[in-house]
Amino acid sequence: MPARRRAACSSASSSAGRRRSTRPARRSRSRARRSQERALNEAAAYAIRIDVAEELARLRSHLDEIARLLAKGGEVGKRLEFLIQELLREANTLGSKSPSIEMTAISVDMKVAIEQLREQVPERRVGEHAGRENPASGGGL
Repeated sequence: MPARRRAACSSASSSAGRRRSTRPARRSRSRARRSQERALNEAAAYAIRIDVAEELARLRSHLDEIARLLAKGGEVGKRLEFLIQELLREANTLGSKSPSIEMTAISVDMKVAIEQLREQVPERRVGEHAGRENPASGGGL
């Protein structure tokens, strides 16, 4: 075989060998890219899941509405009961999203405080004295 032809054959075989050897490298890079994308997607999902800004905004809104109702006075029982229920929902959501034991404990404390508030909301008019009965509520506080 002439030298030229031998060089061409060896060159062709080495170039084919290079092609074959780059395929596993491409697959490896592709796997690494997919793995990196998966990790980024999981991190983004985790960040969204633990983001509590929306719950805190709703909690603040409900507390502001409760303060407005109490300042206004009058019959507030049903509306106040509804707002307290909403506070409990937000506290539960905050607790379920909490990434730490401390946040979970705060959520439990919030729920206890909200339940204590609920116990203080009988069907009565705000501003009445504790010893007087409200005829509309059937008596009691």
